[in-house]
Amino acid sequence: MTDLLDKAITAARKLPPEVQDAIARMVLSYASEEQAVYRFTPEEEAELDESEAAAARGDFATDEDVRAIWAKHGL
Repeated sequence: MTDLLDKAITAARKLPPEVQDAIARMVLSYASEEQAVYRFTPEEEAELDESEAAAARGDFATDEDVRAIWAKHGL
């Protein structure tokens, strides 16, 4: 274990259990081939499918569309 990881573990031990669990999930997602920590909801899966299909068709926002969105939000 590196010094930095050892320091991180020492610091994590002082945190509440729910925060420790969140940190553990992140570390496991980076360090192992275990099942993904986050699972899409059915709605999110449908949105992703729709987005991937649009990308496959080459259906992207135009520069004008992007400018309009920026303007709408004051950017």
